[in-house]
Amino acid sequence: MTVIAVIGSQWGDEGKGKVVDFLAERADYVARFNGGNNAGHTVINEFGTFKIHLVPSGIFAQNTVGLIGGGVVIDPAVLIEEVEMLNKAGVGVDGRLWISPRSHLIMPYHKILDGLYEEAKGAGATGTTRRGIGPVFADKVSYNGIRWTDFTSDMFEKRLATQLELKNKIIAALGGEVLKYEAVRDEYRGYYLKIKPYIKELFSLVQDGLKADKTFLLEQAMGTFLDTDWGTYPFVTASTTIPSAASAGLGIPPKYIQNVVGVTKAYTTRVGAGPLPTEIHDTDSEVYKKFGEVAATTGRIRRVGWLDLEIVKTAAQLSGMTEICLTKLDVLSGLEEIKVCTRYELSCDPVRYADVDAYGLDKVETVYETVPGWSEDISKAKSFEELPVNAQKYVQMIEDAAGVPVKWIGVGPEREATIRR
Repeated sequence: MTVIAVIGSQWGDEGKGKVVDFLAERADYVARFNGGNNAGHTVINEFGTFKIHLVPSGIFAQNTVGLIGGGVVIDPAVLIEEVEMLNKAGVGVDGRLWISPRSHLIMPYHKILDGLYEEAKGAGATGTTRRGIGPVFADKVSYNGIRWTDFTSDMFEKRLATQLELKNKIIAALGGEVLKYEAVRDEYRGYYLKIKPYIKELFSLVQDGLKADKTFLLEQAMGTFLDTDWGTYPFVTASTTIPSAASAGLGIPPKYIQNVVGVTKAYTTRVGAGPLPTEIHDTDSEVYKKFGEVAATTGRIRRVGWLDLEIVKTAAQLSGMTEICLTKLDVLSGLEEIKVCTRYELSCDPVRYADVDAYGLDKVETVYETVPGWSEDISKAKSFEELPVNAQKYVQMIEDAAGVPVKWIGVGPEREATIRR
């Protein structure tokens, strides 16, 4: 069998949706294994332009079956909206999208608490998407979660009653509006009836697929440095984002994950609070405007910075990266010079990312190498050799730092605008 994990090597928004979309052409299964609808993937193909948050980006390949593993937390309203949108667009997900009954549900109180917690922190707020992600994962590990499987008995009603009694006390204490049991119960019963045809235990399906030498494409949500343990804690997400999470989230033994594609943006972006060592603070500069982006999930303006090779190298080592897909190289076209962070220093001594915490990362000195840019439009390039010499050198610089070959290069937003080496 072939198991390919696609991970973001930065803080998310690297372009994983596009990468999964074109890799899915040769996959039997494409699966989400972590996170929730706090991550948004933008996909542009023959069906149109889509911003999806829960359904795997590879679902557009008609030969592929989509899986949402037990490691994913689900907002039912968002999932139903995406399924209906995809079916309406002619993608057709019925019979080829399966959801683990073990996945936990984002409840209304999770979203309320997410917002109340952020407000209570004031200036020290984490910068969450306020989609309920942190609170639902907290419930999961504290034995307070509600799963799809609970609807197969009276367990849903029992667990909901218990949780509402508890959560309403916290909500009231923080000045929020409490929820009514009957309203939440009826709302989620309705969601279950719509999602029920897609719910299926994935264990046997995955194990049978592995035995039958099927190809699995594992789609990470967010990026390496939003990982709960290895990210810039506390400015992280609530789940594990490195490839090992796929083993728990899908039931695929670690030994089978032998191909790891690290999606790396040609510059750096981040949404929300937390350190960004190479951040460009001059919002009026040409470079800032050139790099400027809007987050697919929240609509927030992304913070931008120069490419950080220490971050890419660390991601490669953490994930066991076997190849890199470099995205948005075309955005750099027109820059006379490009700065690249090659290492960190603290008190004049070299320091690695893992040597400091999030607050220490704000204090490191970023050491840059300035390299010549290129003026040519590269969006029509079909091979590495067609790229300007300086663009080729930029790619090689990334390979040398990460110790991993760059196998794909994105030169535009469309699926076809990808150079395969």
